[in-house]
Amino acid sequence: MSHLPLPGRRGVLRGSLAASAALALPAAVGAAPAFALSGRPKAGWGVQAGDVTADSGLVWVRSDRPARMIVETSATESFRNPRRWHGPLLDAETDFAGSTRVRDLPGGEQIHYRVLLADPDDPRRTGEPVTGTFRTAPVRRRDGVRFLWSGDLAGQGWGINPDRGGYRIYDAMAALDPDFFLCSGDNIYADGPISATATLPDGSIWRNITTEEKSKVAETLAEFRGAFRYNLLDENLKRFNAQVPSIVQWDDHEVRNNWYPGEVIAASDTRYTEKSIDVLASRANRAFSEYFPITTLRPGAREGRVHRVVRHGPLLDVFVLDMRTYRNANSPGTQTTDTQGILGTEQLDWLKRELSRSRAVWKVIAADMPLGLVVPDTTEGKQNIEAVAQGDPGAPLGRELQIAELLRHIKHRKITGTVWLTADVHHTSAQHYQPARAAFTDFEPFWEFVSGPLNAGAFPASTLDATFGPERVFLKAPTASNVSPAGGYQFFGEVDIDGDSGELTVRLREQDGTVLFTQALQPGRVGQ
Repeated sequence: MSHLPLPGRRGVLRGSLAASAALALPAAVGAAPAFALSGRPKAGWGVQAGDVTADSGLVWVRSDRPARMIVETSATESFRNPRRWHGPLLDAETDFAGSTRVRDLPGGEQIHYRVLLADPDDPRRTGEPVTGTFRTAPVRRRDGVRFLWSGDLAGQGWGINPDRGGYRIYDAMAALDPDFFLCSGDNIYADGPISATATLPDGSIWRNITTEEKSKVAETLAEFRGAFRYNLLDENLKRFNAQVPSIVQWDDHEVRNNWYPGEVIAASDTRYTEKSIDVLASRANRAFSEYFPITTLRPGAREGRVHRVVRHGPLLDVFVLDMRTYRNANSPGTQTTDTQGILGTEQLDWLKRELSRSRAVWKVIAADMPLGLVVPDTTEGKQNIEAVAQGDPGAPLGRELQIAELLRHIKHRKITGTVWLTADVHHTSAQHYQPARAAFTDFEPFWEFVSGPLNAGAFPASTLDATFGPERVFLKAPTASNVSPAGGYQFFGEVDIDGDSGELTVRLREQDGTVLFTQALQPGRVGQ
């Protein structure tokens, strides 16, 4: 494979987690910027790039006050002969965050960029530039592709612990020099407050950096914004963002555990004064669009969507699903007809159409929830199903009916090279789905790989549902619930596509990068 790390890519991006005399940050750090700040605009939350293709990418920044966003791109770190891109005015309407699309870039090349924030009243007054880099998607198949995926950040009250060096997993991921990182959802835990300390099973103390917004569940737009800002206090993550572009999707914890459209929070949950999930989801979606560079969402826009295709050269298309926004209500999942399912009818039609059109060798289906793992929803004592599988090993029922329709479509349209990647369940595993083992048989064999969490509580393995014939080929999970990151069980996955053979290799890795499991898949096959 001719995909080699490029020298100098990380040299200007290294840094260290700053020591702090106190773990609790002042309100001025976590809250909206003050208009009375003196000096020049600053970008203290770093930079990000997202949804990078062969000739374009989105660059993100947040200012500490009103500022005009300017991006310069160059083929070299010296920024000789840069191209300049004039971005939006960053103001309170979008929480002083914004993205700029850089276009007409060379394919398969390292792009260096720097973001300048200019005083709106005096464009000559700019802040210190903040630099980043990304590699555009290859135009030649032989160049190959390498990317990582995981999910679930700052969950179950396990936040940024300076005693452990913060979110260290991001340094292990950066060392692999991936083309991009796919975050499979639960980028924040809006429903999970972060306390200053927690006692571990051995009696030792876990300490968190804390902010005012993360002291309670997120309800207001300001609190959702503060939850996204919280993670950007981690220097490891900021370095990673400046080095590796992202493809981001969302799941439930960006809003509330196990949420679905139309849900009304029970009166007994006194943490919430706003009881409408639709209101909370609207606020969360707005903050989500402000804090990530996503081509189908725009900060401040009232319309947009999370599901999309990101094309990464001739070898790879990434189909980003939204298994949250269009789903029906969580239920026991025993209905014999279910057209809405977990994707909604329009998204399912979109996915079938785009899969059929794709000419990429590999078609990664980025799902924010697993297919054959039973994920229960016991909210308010009701025994409902949160994901797809509902535990009955027989013919498809409930949301399984929609997935059966999709798998049948892939088989009958002879769509090659589909691979499912997900997170959500806070352990890592590999499942092979085989019709010979299944109750529903009108599909071709496929693989589903699970990784995560990044920095959250780890949980025991989920039960398998036999409807689609899954066999768990690999598993690593704790036997206890909510094992802290100090206890291990933090995971990410790697996908490496060889440019010469087209072979796709999946590696499931631990927090320090240790390989736990490897599976190679061959190109050009409908099922394997």
